[in-house]
Amino acid sequence: MKIKSLTLVAIVTLLACKNDQKTTNSEVEIETVPVASEEPKQEFTISPISHATMVLTWDGKTLYVDPVGGGDAFTGYKAPDLILVTDIHGDHLNVETLEAVTTETTKLLVPQAVANELSEGLLKKSIVIHNGETQTIEGFSIEAIPMYNLREEALKFHEKGRGNGYVIEKDDRRVYLSGDTEDIPEMRALQNIDVAFVCMNLPYTMTVESAADAVLAFAPVIVYPYHYRGGDGLSDVAKFKQLVNEKNPSIIVTQLNWYRNQEASN
Repeated sequence: MKIKSLTLVAIVTLLACKNDQKTTNSEVEIETVPVASEEPKQEFTISPISHATMVLTWDGKTLYVDPVGGGDAFTGYKAPDLILVTDIHGDHLNVETLEAVTTETTKLLVPQAVANELSEGLLKKSIVIHNGETQTIEGFSIEAIPMYNLREEALKFHEKGRGNGYVIEKDDRRVYLSGDTEDIPEMRALQNIDVAFVCMNLPYTMTVESAADAVLAFAPVIVYPYHYRGGDGLSDVAKFKQLVNEKNPSIIVTQLNWYRNQEASN
C-alpha cells in the first residue's frame, strides 16, 4: 500500500466558552501527515467553533457537527450540506441555531432522542440513525457509534443508545467523532481511523488518562482533543498528548484552540 499525504487545514477561530458568544475567523494552521492510501485524498479542512462544535469541509461538501451558538457563530462559512448532531444536551443541540444555519437542501443526521426535540421543518430534513446503523448521505458513508458513560456516578449523563458518535468515511479516509463518551469497548475496537476527535472532561465524559488509553487501543493516525471543558475548567490536554506519545509516538496529537475566548479572559 502506497503512502500518500493527508493535508489538514485547521482554520482556528476566535472560540466561545459559552454557546451564545460569537466567533470570527483568525488564522490558518496547515499540517501534512502521512496516511496509508491507494489514491490521493481530497482536501479536508477543520474549523473549530467551540467545545463540541466544528465545521468540516471535505471534497467540496460542508459538514457542521453539533452546531450551537446561534447563526452568527457560522458567519463566513458555507451553508452546510450535512449536519450531524450527537446528543440532546445544550452543548450539542440548539434548535434555534439549527433553524438559522439550515437551508432547503441541508440534510440532518440525528439520533432518535434529538429528532424528538426538533421542529416539524427540521424533522422533514432529518434522517434518524441508531447505534450500529450506517447511512450513505452526500457521498459519505456514516456509521453511528455508541457513546455512553461507564462510571456508576456518571451513568445519569449519557445512557447507552441515546446519542451517537460517528465514523464518517469517503475515499478511504475515516474520521471519528466521539461525541460524549467514556473509554467504551466500541471506541477501542475502531479500525483504520485517519482522524479522531476525542472528548475528555469530568464529570461528564472521561479523564485524560482514559481518553489516552482508548486512543492507544485504536491508534488513529492523528487525534484532536476536543470537548475538554468540564466542571473544574479545561482538562489537561498536554498530559493527554504526553500519555499517548510515551507509548505510541507515531500517533500525531494536535491541539486546536477550542476555547480561545475563555483563555483570553483568564
